[in-house]
Amino acid sequence: MTAVSLTGVSKIFNPGRPDEVAALSGIDLTIPAGQFVSLIGPSGCGKSTLLRLIADLTPASAGTVEVAGKPAARARLDQEYGIAFQQAGLFEWRTVQRNVELPLELRGASRAERRARATEMLALVGLADFAGHYPAQLSGGMQQRVAIARALAVHPPLLLMDEPFGALDEMTRERLQSELLAICAQTGTSTVFVTHSISEAVFLSDRVVVMSPRPGRITATIDVELGTRDDAARQSPAYFAAITAVRRALRGPGPVPDIVEAEGAAAVAAPSPRTSGPASSATAAP
Repeated sequence: MTAVSLTGVSKIFNPGRPDEVAALSGIDLTIPAGQFVSLIGPSGCGKSTLLRLIADLTPASAGTVEVAGKPAARARLDQEYGIAFQQAGLFEWRTVQRNVELPLELRGASRAERRARATEMLALVGLADFAGHYPAQLSGGMQQRVAIARALAVHPPLLLMDEPFGALDEMTRERLQSELLAICAQTGTSTVFVTHSISEAVFLSDRVVVMSPRPGRITATIDVELGTRDDAARQSPAYFAAITAVRRALRGPGPVPDIVEAEGAAAVAAPSPRTSGPASSATAAP
């Protein structure tokens, strides 16, 4: 089954006006069920806009967007996806439990069903003991875990995430990356993940989709084969090969330095990249 299908998708803001902006052009992308796909590209390339098109939070100017085999608008009404943003977006006056219950409440679920599902999701993200707390009593990382629990509360087949760990410190970010992968593996959820971090995209993803500057186009897809995603994977040759492949795809044609910087970490030597030019696909394998 296909989780997401985009065909010939373009997005133009303010069409026909002096401030017209072509945000996306000719996007074709298919994401199979159960796959974790990251979108990466320069600021302003349309990554978040593409995520919003999938979520039907803004309409496409051209092309078709389908989620779980349905038009995006129908999928939104059927709650076929959960969504999490960089800011957790929790309601300060609701407890952690009641924040997680919210999408079920909007769906008309009974009180007993809401409580049972929220309890299940909070246990899944390791926050069962904080159900009665309020957001202000939680750390930033804990708030993001609540937001993930809320996004998963209706058991959606698709999870859309827009830089959910972008504001967190590196150690918390790495821990939540591992927790997210474990949750997705346990639930079988497909994921579309927007990030600016090459290392984050490589560690999390089955495929990294590289986008060009505006108007955003898909210039390359990088398949990532790391096996078990753990701390050892972050030090493996396959990991650094994939980082190099993504970095080269982002920069376009030209030589790639022998040194790869992993998002603020110390520079490390990377093996010779297996890469592709624009509009092509590369596989970084062990």
